Amino acid sequence: MTDLFAQPKPAAPLAERLRPRSLDEVIGQAHLLGTGKPLRVAFESGKPHSMILWGPPGSGKTTLARLMARIFDAEFIALSAVLSGVKDIREAIERAQHVLQQSGRHTILFVDEVHRFNKAQQDAFLPYVEQGLITFIGATTENPSFEVNRALLSRSQVYTLKALTEEDLLRLFERACQSELQKLHFAAEAKTLLITFADGDARRLLNLLEQASIAAETEKVTEIDSAYLRNVLSRGLRGFDKGGDTFYDQISALHKAIRGSSPDAALYWMCRMLDGGADPLYIGRRLVRAAAEDIGLADPRALSMTLDACSTYERLGSPEGELALAQATLYLACAPKSNAAYLAYKKARAFVEHDQSRGVPIHLRNAPTKLMKDMGFGKNYRYAHDESGAYAAGENYFPDGMPPVDFYQPTSYGLEAKIAEKLAHLKKLDEQAKKLQPKNGE
Repeated sequence: MTDLFAQPKPAAPLAERLRPRSLDEVIGQAHLLGTGKPLRVAFESGKPHSMILWGPPGSGKTTLARLMARIFDAEFIALSAVLSGVKDIREAIERAQHVLQQSGRHTILFVDEVHRFNKAQQDAFLPYVEQGLITFIGATTENPSFEVNRALLSRSQVYTLKALTEEDLLRLFERACQSELQKLHFAAEAKTLLITFADGDARRLLNLLEQASIAAETEKVTEIDSAYLRNVLSRGLRGFDKGGDTFYDQISALHKAIRGSSPDAALYWMCRMLDGGADPLYIGRRLVRAAAEDIGLADPRALSMTLDACSTYERLGSPEGELALAQATLYLACAPKSNAAYLAYKKARAFVEHDQSRGVPIHLRNAPTKLMKDMGFGKNYRYAHDESGAYAAGENYFPDGMPPVDFYQPTSYGLEAKIAEKLAHLKKLDEQAKKLQPKNGE
């Protein structure tokens, strides 16, 4: 008899229906799962161990954790660090103890987005990992060196997963079409477009495929071309982790392309970040940093141009204002490079941090009152504009008794080459002035 009150079970999504049931069905991660490779050896060892799976979304972290439970015939408990708290951790441990007592089966505890757990929550797993009650598998898109507690990290093997290649995604695409989407025919350009949109993420590819197939079934369409796909799928498909490793990796690539004087590469990374949803003004701030750190006085216009580009974006917004940022990016990449100002600043800060608090020489002190003038403040100060060449040769502007320093060492690039020539000339004037100064007792 049919139960009229039974709740219908929702259909599993395509990504779940195609989840691999064995290691040989896993697509990608050949560097870990190939013959003799670390993770395959771990699976074939017959003994599970705790691990951290670090990789981008859709690279197979959850799949590998589930496979380990299947292969080792272990109880599988999954927690999401986004949704779970200490209460959920406690319940999971109690369940693991119950399973062990009732059936003698081991438990694999899988924690997705483990980097979102705080230190106390991560520490809660330690005693049970050490006791052997659970095998802990954490999945993270963030660098575990920074986001996972050292104690938990030391008890786990870290495996780094990679985004799927285009070849991997093509294999997954063909598998999905052969097993689930036989009624649809995808044109070559549509196939390429889907793989591009997936951006290395297997789950995203399958979700996009499912979205397209549902629309095609509703509209009774069997031939899928790129135009149809673009109408069906929303454009904002590329992934961009605004607070994670992808974000900082792309920022690093942009900065290094500028430093390396590669305008095309710099423009590419800037557009990649904009395409993924990065805040254009954040990119602008990084351009300002590059102008100050890597160009400096070799071309002081670079800093002004980047600040103007940020102001332009604030006035115009997207997409018009992005052109100003692109122009600044190209200018920075083409400009002469010097980090002399950056290095000088770091040297001066380090010196001041470790040096004593030296007083201002009396001839450099301000003397706004008669008392201060009577005390000698400002006495014998040489006003540079009254000197030959507007330079007081031989004058000392450092605290008395301070050892010589040379924080700023200009390069021979761009405007800084002229600055170097001028400083060398002024140094000669200082040396000549010192020779003319009377010695003690003369």
